[in-house]
Amino acid sequence: MKRLTIERLGARGEGVARDGDRRVFIPYALPGETVTAEVAGDQARLIEIVERSPERVAPICPHYAHCGGCAVQALAPPAYAEWKRGLVVAALRNAGLAIEVAPLVDAHGAGRRRVTFHARMDRGQARVGFMAARSHEIVEIEACPLLAPELAGALPAARAVAQILAGRGKPLDLSFTATLDGLDVDLRGPGPLEAHETGALIKAAEAHDLARLSNHGRLVTLRRAPFVEIGPARVPLPPGGFLQATEAGEAAIAERVLEAAKDARRVADLFCGAGAFALRLAERARVSAFDSASEAVEAMLAGARNASGLKPLDGEARDLFSRPLSAAELNPFDAVVFDPPRAGAMAQAKEIAQSTVRTAIAVSCSAQSFARDAAFLLTGGFKTSRVVPVDQFRHSPHVEIVAVFSRGDGRKRPKRGLLG
Repeated sequence: MKRLTIERLGARGEGVARDGDRRVFIPYALPGETVTAEVAGDQARLIEIVERSPERVAPICPHYAHCGGCAVQALAPPAYAEWKRGLVVAALRNAGLAIEVAPLVDAHGAGRRRVTFHARMDRGQARVGFMAARSHEIVEIEACPLLAPELAGALPAARAVAQILAGRGKPLDLSFTATLDGLDVDLRGPGPLEAHETGALIKAAEAHDLARLSNHGRLVTLRRAPFVEIGPARVPLPPGGFLQATEAGEAAIAERVLEAAKDARRVADLFCGAGAFALRLAERARVSAFDSASEAVEAMLAGARNASGLKPLDGEARDLFSRPLSAAELNPFDAVVFDPPRAGAMAQAKEIAQSTVRTAIAVSCSAQSFARDAAFLLTGGFKTSRVVPVDQFRHSPHVEIVAVFSRGDGRKRPKRGLLG
């Protein structure tokens, strides 16, 4: 047992202290606090808060400090917002980029519209909830205060579905999405289903009024086709399809994308998903959209067909990691939007930098990969005045980023060697 003083919050929301020459990470401790903790290597378990931070507030959930879903609930909102903004500041600084970071935009809105529960089987009984911090132990919960009201029925449905499959003894993930037509559920982990399991799952879907139930993207039962509203369109959601975590988050990011592309007549939307930006952009510009998930591209195009007043919108399934749009393919566009997964878009960013595109709008869920990709754009002659952090994952260390890169006419493209 050791007494330690917390110096700051780390990138994962853990308190960081010094134990001699070693940094120690203590979950749920706050800067300025003196704590006692059990230390094992560079990790520690909080035992007691000896001196409390004046920024400490009561957590909103009784499972906090046991459930691993939230890293920082006990920090007062102003200090929390500055910590999360600071994650972006640090990532840019570490990459050697001097870019202003705007204040954090709160985009929690009504709450998370998608959630994944985990189930573990214990002697034929399913235990459903979230993982404990740094553990595969399940923390069973009755409710999560971060979820949108439309997900209120998700936990009872998850328990019922998991119990049907408890006899398999396999870990199970259950992904729920709130749609206009009810809950859409996709299972991961059970493997191929037996006939009696399929029958029982169909009954459970009826009992809990699920719109659709799928097993790793393969349909089990469809009671109502689940649609989501994206800008001017109603889009059929693919099983397990990606959406921004909150409606407010999607709206906040899209607003900034649209503003940046307001003068563009032709736009490329890369890593487009189901069209969160493309469908909105098509209200004012011709759009070409690309994503590796063919089902997401098809959903976007179906939504476009059902919307009125859109300019031409075409989509293509294409792996932009292995086959990014080349500079020559990008040159006809006035603006390009790219919103890659957490790994970022290094290959694509290099091609954007080599192109003659005047406006590049980057959306990212990783400050580290964003900083790397931004460096390629800046080397290629782009400039940016600031980045905007958007918080749709409240109480977690995850943060979205939006940044607009621009350059004038008549620039000389850099030699390939400068960009790798």
